[in-house]
Amino acid sequence: MMFTLVRTERFEQEIKKSRFLAQAAPAGSEEEARRFIAACSLPDAGHNCWALRVGDVYRFSDDGEPGGTAGRPILQAIEGQGMDRVAVVVSRWFGGILLGAGGLVRAYGGTAASCLKAAEREPIVAYATLSVACGFAEEARIRSSLGSFPGTRVETTGFTADGVQLLVTLPQDRADAFVRLVTDISRGQAVVERGGE
Repeated sequence: MMFTLVRTERFEQEIKKSRFLAQAAPAGSEEEARRFIAACSLPDAGHNCWALRVGDVYRFSDDGEPGGTAGRPILQAIEGQGMDRVAVVVSRWFGGILLGAGGLVRAYGGTAASCLKAAEREPIVAYATLSVACGFAEEARIRSSLGSFPGTRVETTGFTADGVQLLVTLPQDRADAFVRLVTDISRGQAVVERGGE
């Protein structure tokens, strides 16, 4: 199961006199992640390195640090925490002591990981959308059975001479059980079609 953040989180630490500040936030899209990154890039910091993951989209930047020493370790921290739909910016203020490539990797990745560990998270739930055409008599029974399917939303999208058209959105892992329930309630008369997931 993948997780995202509930809200923005910050974590700050000093490593060999350099100051590292990580800021992480949930991001529903790449555009939202890039807006967060732009807002968190501090002009007085020497480097504002970042990474984002939103579904299949992965991006990162070393922002002037040696290649592979900042953005990629931040992305690895995101993946190591089982996170998705997240953006992380780690800003660095140089303290006069060189960290070396390995030290930078540990500092950026460790600061990002500590920030994500401290953050409140929530599971990402995949949803399925089902179209249900049923008789008027079955509609009330279907709606009353939704209590056993937490997180389900239902709306009436139309009427026919024989019944009603419903649009049901529910957690994807419960879709098959819901289809069986509708089939049982309607004695196989209701028509259920799967939409987007």
